[in-house]
Amino acid sequence: MNTQHYIINDVEPFPVSASIKAIQETFNQLTYSHLIIEKDGAFLGCLSETDAHCFESGKTVSEHQYALEPFCVRKETHWLDILEAFALHNSNIMPVLDDKEKYLGYYELNDIMHCFNDTPFLSEAGGIIVVEKGTKDYSFSEISQIVETNDAKIYGTFISKSDSNTVQITLKIGHQGMNAIVQTFRRYGYTVVSNHEEDKFMEDLKERSDYLDKYLNI
Repeated sequence: MNTQHYIINDVEPFPVSASIKAIQETFNQLTYSHLIIEKDGAFLGCLSETDAHCFESGKTVSEHQYALEPFCVRKETHWLDILEAFALHNSNIMPVLDDKEKYLGYYELNDIMHCFNDTPFLSEAGGIIVVEKGTKDYSFSEISQIVETNDAKIYGTFISKSDSNTVQITLKIGHQGMNAIVQTFRRYGYTVVSNHEEDKFMEDLKERSDYLDKYLNI
């Protein structure tokens, strides 16, 4: 998926000699988390809105150059890695450099999110199953086998939560055989975290059956 057509240049980088007042005024007009700073046409880093509003307006960026964050991506960077960079740096703007360190422009977070919207994980009709198992016990090959042996397709899967003891995996699959898949996961020792209407219906039937057995044995 080509992300390079999302590169924009609506906001020019600020020179390191720019005043903090100019930076603050620009932040007041925009919704960006950072602004891009350059020196003699070369990318230096990004200045966050939080830091900018903590500095005296009479100062210049060069006097606070230590606060610049040097994060960026390359024009060839995969869109998933770009999303990771946004998350790691808590930013909604991402500078883009070429292989010679030349500044090309920047990505906006919302534009890159559209790449995710176009994947089968979101665009295909299907259902979400969230399962949980011990960190050392789960296996993606086993998870795939469980889904595929129930004649369903996997549109995407990722680790949505993890700690030292357990891992939580989110799957997007076709609607076919959801209840059978849920029950198979349980037989393989997975805890099904998500709620499913078919599964609830089966639980209700079991509760009613247990109640009937108890009533008949009185």
